[in-house]
Amino acid sequence: MFCCRHVFSPICRHQSGMMKYILVTGGVISGIGKGIIASSVGTILKSCGLHVTAIKIDPYINIDAGTFSPYEHGEVFVLDDGGEVDLDLGNYERFLDIRLTKDNNLTTGKIYQSVINKERRGTTWARLCREWVVKQAKVPVEDDGVEPEVCVIEAFANDVFLMSSCVCLQLGGTVGDIESMPFIEAFRQFQFKVKRENFCNIHVSLIPQPSTTGEQKTKPTQNTVRELRGLGLSPDLIMCRCATALENSVICVHDVSSIYKVPLLLEQQGVCGFLTRRLNMPMETRPRRMLTKWKEMSDSHKLEVKYIDSANLELSTLQEEPLAVCEFARNTLGWADANSTEFDPDTKHPVVIDMPEHNPGQMGGTMRLGKRRTIFMTNNSVLRKLYGDAEYVDERHRHRFEVNPELKSHFEEKGFRFVGQDVEGERMEVIELDDHPYFVGVQYHPEFTSRPIKPSPPYLGLLLAAAGKLPGYLVKGCRLSPRDTYSDRSGSSSPDSEISELKMPSLSNE
Repeated sequence: MFCCRHVFSPICRHQSGMMKYILVTGGVISGIGKGIIASSVGTILKSCGLHVTAIKIDPYINIDAGTFSPYEHGEVFVLDDGGEVDLDLGNYERFLDIRLTKDNNLTTGKIYQSVINKERRGTTWARLCREWVVKQAKVPVEDDGVEPEVCVIEAFANDVFLMSSCVCLQLGGTVGDIESMPFIEAFRQFQFKVKRENFCNIHVSLIPQPSTTGEQKTKPTQNTVRELRGLGLSPDLIMCRCATALENSVICVHDVSSIYKVPLLLEQQGVCGFLTRRLNMPMETRPRRMLTKWKEMSDSHKLEVKYIDSANLELSTLQEEPLAVCEFARNTLGWADANSTEFDPDTKHPVVIDMPEHNPGQMGGTMRLGKRRTIFMTNNSVLRKLYGDAEYVDERHRHRFEVNPELKSHFEEKGFRFVGQDVEGERMEVIELDDHPYFVGVQYHPEFTSRPIKPSPPYLGLLLAAAGKLPGYLVKGCRLSPRDTYSDRSGSSSPDSEISELKMPSLSNE
């Protein structure tokens, strides 16, 4: 679910009186890109000066995504508050440059849990779902602390969006899924509670194109729209997913070379103007610099990526170079049996150990999760410079094992430096190796807070080092792009040319 608020919020609130909700549903098949479309809708609304938030509704019984199999559901995304959520929330944060909480991911399990706790007070499923959405849509998601105006809700079953002052909701799954029926009914009632001028339904559907004839088939979309209407929701806008551009379509979302081109595709087809009229929202008429920056970013970053399956390296790697710390301990410190207690509980040199709070007998909720502070222990750290010479950084964690702090001095005597530690000085957070082009390791997950226009410093440093540009970048003072590059209220309009013009050496198969 995404929520947006206009820069001139008093005007917006005065004219509309309520938050706007955009519900995005999906039909024919699952996995057709509802999350990217939800994120893209939020992006173009934000480019109009609105504050946007997002909510994802999932049909599974789990309370959260922490115990999901990555082979079936993808990797878990971690939020500041430690919430383990669906990967679509990562798309929301990256596209909109916002920070969400665990309550922005609503699951059947959470609803069941709340209903059971409140059943003697007469709380119903539909009422609880409505109250959850309305409450969460008002939670600020940007650094300025402004309450959102638009909420985009992505929900299972029909994939739905809601907008506050504009709220976008994505409902996971596909129309007709039995497990999503209670949510569809909840939003059927919801649209009447908030009134038509404050609620919009976007339906995402697949247009198959059989290779035998090459003809684009629209019948599946007709069927899914008919089924959705039969359940009480009538889509205001149909977005058709297809391999190639449609000959005739209201909104065509065909395959593109990068997901970051989708907001531009929707903008070109007038989605922003339609939502402005449909939801009676005052929008800024000045040029949308944010979309200009977005286009520069999507056009300029062209990396030639060579994927290597880590499974092909696993057997030899475990024997020769199992982990950065273990490898250094074995080959430089001379501890031949150095290992992690995860692999060898009886090793005489346990360089990686179980955290004290980790409970191996319990599944879920036992890891070190969410945003934690890392203090830089030295002024000449490469990573500290890449972070803009910050004294500390707040990054997201998800782990059960850590470097054994009792062995720290043995490593640092040989140039293996722990340049970043937690606030208490008990956990090793950042490692750097002296006299190396770029040997950096972090305990946290920098990918969770990386943004398309504001790349995470550890990854930016890796790319710069690979291109041979890191030394010059450090000499110039590591001028990263402005912190608020997503907003038209920011100063500069694009990342430094040093980043946008980054050229990587060609990768061959040799």
